[in-house]
Amino acid sequence: MKSGFVSLIGRPNVGKSTLINSIVGKKVAITSDKPQTTRNTIQGIYNDDDTQIVFVDTPGIHKPNHKLGTYLNRQAYYSIKDVDIILFLVEATSKIGPGDKFILNQLKDLNKTIFLIINKIDKISKEELLIRITEYKDLLDFNEIIPVSALKKDNINQLIKVLKNYLPDEIAYYDKNDYTNKSKEFIMAEIIREKVFELTHEEVPHSLTCIIETIEKKKDKFIIYAAIIVDRDSLKKIIIGNKGSKIKEIGVKARKELEELIGKKVYLNLFVKTIKNWRDKEKYFSELGFNDLE
Repeated sequence: MKSGFVSLIGRPNVGKSTLINSIVGKKVAITSDKPQTTRNTIQGIYNDDDTQIVFVDTPGIHKPNHKLGTYLNRQAYYSIKDVDIILFLVEATSKIGPGDKFILNQLKDLNKTIFLIINKIDKISKEELLIRITEYKDLLDFNEIIPVSALKKDNINQLIKVLKNYLPDEIAYYDKNDYTNKSKEFIMAEIIREKVFELTHEEVPHSLTCIIETIEKKKDKFIIYAAIIVDRDSLKKIIIGNKGSKIKEIGVKARKELEELIGKKVYLNLFVKTIKNWRDKEKYFSELGFNDLE
């Protein structure tokens, strides 16, 4: 048994969540074209006959302009410290930019195994890919450079194969059937949050929170009550939509994915709650039995 911890790091929207989902084979992290969609360090667990790799998906590192951004950066940096391997993700479709250089400067002084993962290779030619590799390879002494397409799952098997050569441990940290460290309730709430982003586009900020309030388990179905938490009444109106049309659409899309996750019929009851300050939000969550906000 070979094992180890691997952190995915990079700018927002380079495909970290999509890559971890492709590797694990299940949705453990939501995806969106909104920056900083991932707000937690989420572990996805890859298992095969002789290997366990724990992948840590991090919020995208960026120049923060608010407290949430600072918090997300801190989470991402924290995830680097205790892992064995770092996967630095960049987009094949973009030239190296200030954000990439900023992250590279953070990585230079680390005594870690670092891979450069060039994602979205399905969108460029081989000639363009060679140019991109040349741009990066002289900026840091990467242990490996691996081009992939997380969305198309191109070269994912090769990435796993190469990673196995660098794994330092010989112990299984999780049960073989585990694929994430997060609870099913957390994943359910994240699926709903993803659908809110998907259907409201730029109108709703990424700081909204979703929470599963109660789950009633019946013989052949689950009845789920979930709250979408916002901090302004104007956002509540956007999410509900005209005569409830938007929240109904969110519910339909989320329910379909929740049924795939649970494997049973789901009745999803959504409502939107406005909580305008942190003290009230903290009280609300503690009343539901949560010690902290995930």
